[in-house]
Amino acid sequence: MLRPWKVDIRLDYNADKAIYLQIADAIISAIQIGRLKSGDALPGSRNMAEMLHVNRNTVVEALNVLLNEEWIVSKERKGAFVADVLPISHRNKRSLSEQRNIVPPTLCRISFDDGYPDTKIAPVTELARAYKQIFNRNARWQILGYGNELGDAAFRNAIGQMLNQQRGMHINSESICITRGSQMAMYLTAQCLISKGDCIVIENPGYKPAWKAFEAAGARLLPVRVDSEGLVIEDVIRHLRSSRRIKAIYTTPHHQYPTTVTLSLQRRLALIRLSNEYGFTVIEDDYDNEFHFGYRPVLPLSSFPELQHFVYIGTMSKVVAPALRIGYVAGNDTSLIEKIGALRKIIDVQGDSIMEQAVLQLIADGTIKKHVKKATLHYKARRDLTQSLLDRYLKGKADYHLPDGGLAIWLQPVAKVDWQALAQKLLRKGIKMLPPDFYHGESETTGMRLGYGALGEEELEEGIKALAKLL
Repeated sequence: MLRPWKVDIRLDYNADKAIYLQIADAIISAIQIGRLKSGDALPGSRNMAEMLHVNRNTVVEALNVLLNEEWIVSKERKGAFVADVLPISHRNKRSLSEQRNIVPPTLCRISFDDGYPDTKIAPVTELARAYKQIFNRNARWQILGYGNELGDAAFRNAIGQMLNQQRGMHINSESICITRGSQMAMYLTAQCLISKGDCIVIENPGYKPAWKAFEAAGARLLPVRVDSEGLVIEDVIRHLRSSRRIKAIYTTPHHQYPTTVTLSLQRRLALIRLSNEYGFTVIEDDYDNEFHFGYRPVLPLSSFPELQHFVYIGTMSKVVAPALRIGYVAGNDTSLIEKIGALRKIIDVQGDSIMEQAVLQLIADGTIKKHVKKATLHYKARRDLTQSLLDRYLKGKADYHLPDGGLAIWLQPVAKVDWQALAQKLLRKGIKMLPPDFYHGESETTGMRLGYGALGEEELEEGIKALAKLL
């Protein structure tokens, strides 16, 4: 039995070179000087991670580099070994290493996304069980035919009950259309509500995928600023006075995207008054209502009975998992919902009725309620950890608003930042941040959205330490 090489690597956590590259280069050096010979076995990734006191993913990335550069080979069920035929010239092979300046996305060990959920805590077992039970029913053949373009009637009724009981709305199942995620809901709404040449007010910075849906419908975007109380009403008024063709306003009032601030009550009431006075529709994107760490979330704008024109968009994807493409659009104009359903039928005939019934079963048996409670505690602990790391490493370098819910924090560096350069430097360390222009329009953004929901403790600390060093 081959005895694995005894790892003797010293890591410099203050160096510009990423840890996984330090490990890879140390092993290459050991091969070059003869400490490691052809056919020698390397420790398994788990054992090597324990020896070096690093995350196992870091070791895996180092081994991937060595495999790509042909310093080692992998043998199924046996492990990793020094290659029999080594690269002819280390210098020639290093030309590949020099191209690490821009790390391919697949090699990014840490990703500061815009607020993805942690798929490791998703109720996958329960969902699979619900699927199996559905196909074991006596009348299972009935679910294999075509259904309603608005979505399964029982599922729409469950969504309506949730909106009415938990979010203070007054919606019936005929006023709801189930979609494949919130982006599809956004696109369908834009196509059915907006005509070419209409103006739509948007928050800047804001959610660009929604902007693209509105532009695809022929809309002209009118940006408004965002401050500590949410969108600036004075900017909305200025646009209303200069243009009479404003059809709608797109807003994320619960946790503004990307800054996470909550629209104040005073501004909510002012926006409702303006909507009623000028007749424009409020398109409310409530993308993370479920995850709230205080006593209870602020109720949606769409729950105010005096609001005359609204479209409310939500999603189940963050509740269960991003791959579960279930969103919904609700409104108080049933003719608009009918138009959305008719367009959806042209595009997709109907939704995933089997998935809808499976999720409905999880709602009915209390699984979703239990999962949301568990996930909320999980994300609150993750947010509190992120807060402690920000206080430890970024004090004096960046300010932040601590959100009372959601899966991300908005950072604003004290000094001016070249975001493009910062993103490239982080990428060289195997850390990915959102592109600098991901959430701003004409004006440059002054902040960064740091998603913490899908990252582990070690990943958060390593990523924030690297960010602190560069700011």
